[in-house]
Amino acid sequence: MDINDYQEWTLSTAIYPEAGTGSNLELSYLALGLTSEAGEVAGKVKKILRDGTYDPGAIMSELSDVLWYIARLADSLGMTMEDLADLNYGKLTRRLVAGTISGSGDAR
Repeated sequence: MDINDYQEWTLSTAIYPEAGTGSNLELSYLALGLTSEAGEVAGKVKKILRDGTYDPGAIMSELSDVLWYIARLADSLGMTMEDLADLNYGKLTRRLVAGTISGSGDAR
């Protein structure tokens, strides 16, 4: 599936207040949802440390929820998933060339 097609499709499953409007309420809802789902990924990974169990399917399921929130959040900001990938690619490439890939801070 094309990632931008996926992003468009996510709107059909977006059943929250002001979905597709780019409003502050939508941004807030999506940012909280993204954080919540990322926490679920972390919880699955934590179980590796605690229990010695590893369930890649469960981690992938939670990662797919993270992807949904990223797609919706990017859309609410007027960006496609391809735009987002290009932005990250450019940022990391500049840091790699500058030798600052392992540093800290936004302005590297």
